[in-house]
Amino acid sequence: MANRGPSYGLSREVQEKIEQKYDADLENKLVDWIILQCAEDIEHPPPGRAHFQKWLMDGTVLCKLINSLYPPGQEPIPKISESKMAFKQMEQISQFLKAAEIYGVRTTDIFQTVDLWEGKDMAAVQRTLMALGSVAVTKDDGCYRGEPSWFHRKAQQNRRGFSEEQLRQGQNVIGLQMGSNKGASQAGMTGYGMPRQIIRNKKKKSDAFWDFPGGAVAKNPPASAGDMALSPGSRRSHMLRSN
Repeated sequence: MANRGPSYGLSREVQEKIEQKYDADLENKLVDWIILQCAEDIEHPPPGRAHFQKWLMDGTVLCKLINSLYPPGQEPIPKISESKMAFKQMEQISQFLKAAEIYGVRTTDIFQTVDLWEGKDMAAVQRTLMALGSVAVTKDDGCYRGEPSWFHRKAQQNRRGFSEEQLRQGQNVIGLQMGSNKGASQAGMTGYGMPRQIIRNKKKKSDAFWDFPGGAVAKNPPASAGDMALSPGSRRSHMLRSN
């Protein structure tokens, strides 16, 4: 690792949380893929985060990795240096990161140069290598070497084409997110600002029924208001007389 003093206090707590994100099992898978992908006599590093960082920190393996994902003669990094000078190693790491972004890795998945060279965030290095493998599997251009199941295949773009007539017809369709107007009616609605009538309509006099003793029923109401004061028996006699 780079020569830097240990961290203390809050900085140490933050560094410990970053180191906890490192996956040892993922390290083994990435090492196996890189050796298989480069198809060269590359020494297998001992297990462990520190050894993994030392194996990649000069940028040589990373440059060989990104070159192997291109057809012969189209390598993005034609000259790879094995210099021990710090600025040369960091320059090669930067060249790998730029080539990886051009290859299709998102900017948010790219680690910083110091994350690898100083070993500050090796989990971010793993994330970049995983994203690179996913892009290689998704492209399926014959340059990827390894098991396809090692990386997730990214979703492919599926563009749809619509004519001008279809677009105009779509403007008349109400989306379900806006609700539905099926079965809508203005029956029972009142004008804007008018009070709603909530009083029941009174029954017509011709629809009134009058009960009498003995089960007799008469549909028509009494002839006059004075007849309503009569007793039930008097009402019956009165109606018989009137008939």
